[in-house]
Amino acid sequence: MTLIEHLYELRNRLGISLAAIAVTTVFGYIWFEVSFFGWSSLGELLKEPYCSLPATSRASFNADPNSCTLLGTTPFDQFMLRLKVGATAGVILACPIWLYQFWGFITPGLLKKERRYALSFVSVAALLFVTGAVLAYLIIPQALGFLLTIGSEIQTTALTGSSYFSLVVNLIVIFGVSFLIPLVVVALNAAGVVTYAALAKARRGLVFGLFVFAAIATPGQDPISMLALAFALTLLFEGAIQICRFNDRRKARRRVEEGWDGLDPDTPSQIDTTPSRLDGPSRIDEPSDAAGSTRTAAPPVATRPPDPTPPQQRRDDPAPGYDDIT
Repeated sequence: MTLIEHLYELRNRLGISLAAIAVTTVFGYIWFEVSFFGWSSLGELLKEPYCSLPATSRASFNADPNSCTLLGTTPFDQFMLRLKVGATAGVILACPIWLYQFWGFITPGLLKKERRYALSFVSVAALLFVTGAVLAYLIIPQALGFLLTIGSEIQTTALTGSSYFSLVVNLIVIFGVSFLIPLVVVALNAAGVVTYAALAKARRGLVFGLFVFAAIATPGQDPISMLALAFALTLLFEGAIQICRFNDRRKARRRVEEGWDGLDPDTPSQIDTTPSRLDGPSRIDEPSDAAGSTRTAAPPVATRPPDPTPPQQRRDDPAPGYDDIT
């Protein structure tokens, strides 16, 4: 396949992916306020963590103190919020299609073994991302409860729809992406970039780095979501280290079975220095059996007949075209 054909294929697959995202975005835009198949609407699902808080921790904008509504401050808040949530839902819902298109584009350049590893990597990555998103959704009530009740005796926080949904979406995405870090470590170990010994030696520093990362990455800056992400990443990272340990042991056993670890680096390799058999000389006009094939004799070369004049006389003769004037 030529470079132009690859570019055409990339264009077609990108077009299919974008079309699928556009369709699912429209669906997410409609789903934001409409329920399907007995499920709650997308807006109600995302607002549920906020509505689960005590009524005294939420700001009320109507006569019913138990109502659960968010605040909008500009005329375009409703439309932009619905479009943003619908687009995010569209990308997530269309992930099977654009992941399939991405997989179909890179598969022809992979070996059979690499295809198996890549398929396993994508499957585990999807599972980890979903697990992280679910964990983020479950801790949102606790995180909001801490943030909204820490000074409820003095003031009541009125959350706008844009700020609340941005917090929820960002927290879900950050948890999902962060859960992929241990998988990257396992992939680097499988590629031979890092070893179990190096990871075990730097375990304390890496765990400290995970806590620092969780403190910086969580959008709410609350201790609950930070600690939840840090502890979850620590457990996943420890599991990744143990997988690297098993993988390094398996590589070591394979090296022993193949005899690579039993070799002394100071011992030269066993090289057969016996000279190979050479065939004897052969005439040009005779076939050679060295390669087991018959060679056609070369045609005779025309030779000039010898000059009967003695050499001394030829040297004394004047050159043709000149007269002896001396």
